[in-house]
Amino acid sequence: MNTTIPQWLQGRRILVTGGARGLGAEFARSLGAQGARVVIADLRRQELRQTAQALGAEGLDVQALDLDLADPASIDECARRSVELLGGLDGLVNNAAITDSGGRGADELDVQTWDRVFQVNVRGTWLMTRACRAALARSGRGAVVNIASDTALWGAPRLLAYVSSKGAVIAMTRSLAREYGEDGISINSVAPGLTEVEATQYVPQARHVHYHDNRAFRRGQLPGDVSGAVAFCLSDLARFITGQLIVVNGGFLMY
Repeated sequence: MNTTIPQWLQGRRILVTGGARGLGAEFARSLGAQGARVVIADLRRQELRQTAQALGAEGLDVQALDLDLADPASIDECARRSVELLGGLDGLVNNAAITDSGGRGADELDVQTWDRVFQVNVRGTWLMTRACRAALARSGRGAVVNIASDTALWGAPRLLAYVSSKGAVIAMTRSLAREYGEDGISINSVAPGLTEVEATQYVPQARHVHYHDNRAFRRGQLPGDVSGAVAFCLSDLARFITGQLIVVNGGFLMY
């Protein structure tokens, strides 16, 4: 392991949802490299276990649990098992989300898709945070990071359900931060820009070019560009920061 990586999170016990691939897998790798013990949870069972095995082969302490964010019982079981596997919980990264509505205009979007996106992205984030509250409070240094999206800040077209759900996540972060502050739990959100991962392969090339050409940093955004902000929010360096939004998009949008 690279010994130059700062050990901000040594011994921390962290659950990362949507950890089978993309940003979630990179978060698990980054947090593990900083000394955290990590559980990754996802609906993609085969990819999930392959990712956990690959990260374990790198010398990282990463375990896998099944999770369906559309199922409240699955959420509660995942939270319970995470606490059991890790012996407690210090951090939660609500990363799992679905898009589903991409490419369809507001007048073409069906109610079922809208409901499904909100069920997973908004209700799932709320329920997972609620399920982990007691364990995070017992930790004495509990921290939650909700992964939002900069699309909710500039209003990306033809992506209405997803954009709206991520706007809701940002608002929910602020409200939960006030409530959970009573338990000493910090809750912040990180909003990445368009990142080069499996989930964004469907995005039209023109939008990738638009991001690239209008960033202050003229290059593609990689998963590793986001992981530092997440680690910071989970660490003691951010203990007095809560209810905030950190935008990570290379200066495409300055918020």
